[in-house]
Amino acid sequence: MEVLDLTPWRCPEPLIRLKLWLREAKSGQTVTIRLADAGSRQDIPAYLQRLGHRVILTPGPDNTLSLQLVVGAKQPS
Repeated sequence: MEVLDLTPWRCPEPLIRLKLWLREAKSGQTVTIRLADAGSRQDIPAYLQRLGHRVILTPGPDNTLSLQLVVGAKQPS
């Protein structure tokens, strides 16, 4: 599985890099996204859910957040 490690950057850089990645992503593609910035940990999952992607959150060590994104897959009701 692909990993998009956005932990080195602070907002808005993680969102910009994620948007660039999404431009090339294909429906059904899965990626694990790692975030450290507090604003990004809050904003990026909400952004992805608004776009209609399926997101599974997993809190990590040292105030990091990992989320598994399935491009184009709807959130379960």
